[in-house]
Amino acid sequence: MEFVTFNNGVTIPQVGLGVFQTPDGEETANAVRWALEAGYRHIDTAKVYGNEASVAEGIRQSGVAREDIFLTTKLWNDDIRAGRFREAFEESLARLDTDYVDLYLIHWPVDRRLEAWAEMTRLYEEGKIRAIGVSNFQQHHLEELAEVSDIVPAVNQIESNPYFNNQPLVDYCLEKGIQVEVWSPLGGTGGSILDDERIAPIAERYGKSPAQVVIRWHLQRGTICLPKSTHQERIVSNLDVFDFELSDEDMAAMFALERGTRTGADPDNFDF
Repeated sequence: MEFVTFNNGVTIPQVGLGVFQTPDGEETANAVRWALEAGYRHIDTAKVYGNEASVAEGIRQSGVAREDIFLTTKLWNDDIRAGRFREAFEESLARLDTDYVDLYLIHWPVDRRLEAWAEMTRLYEEGKIRAIGVSNFQQHHLEELAEVSDIVPAVNQIESNPYFNNQPLVDYCLEKGIQVEVWSPLGGTGGSILDDERIAPIAERYGKSPAQVVIRWHLQRGTICLPKSTHQERIVSNLDVFDFELSDEDMAAMFALERGTRTGADPDNFDF
């Protein structure tokens, strides 16, 4: 496993298991347990996913100590708008059966986000969160935050994949000391990236799968990657990406897949 260091010195495993749209119950608990058994030490969830309690169950079943796991959850939009910053956080802690989280994120840049950030800063200073960050923030959202807070986000978690690499935002964040996590790194549900005929020959050269090539591309561009799966063999395979390195030519070929189209919501125009 490779690690990335935040601007506050905290380290995070560069590959984590995402559980977006993974149903609450046995399916999520199994995915988390399988991931931890396979060597993952980074789990990314959110209140709105509705599966925090199942993540906690998977951790319990794995037998891996809580302090050895990097655990992320997120403050949901409705709670931000309602000013339920601390209450929502405490509720997440209870569902996750823990007294701290390693990373807590503002999930989307909704109204009252600056108030939310101020309260998250207090929770961070109280030691209940090891690092705080944001998700789906554009450059102008980050600039707005910098005008009112001296605390630089540890992370911005954004949509990025070979068809929408979002590289200008990645570059901006890294220049500002903000690490970048990518959601839907393989293109999301129903995506066609892994079937792209231009990736197949690259995968063949390295004796890897197209998914492993895409994950490796994310790692080599300096981002933290959050592939999701509920299939044990894919969970294991998605972590088997540290024994090869893409050449400069193959990295360029992956960047050339860019289409400039999102599969998820636009952070400047969403209605939830």
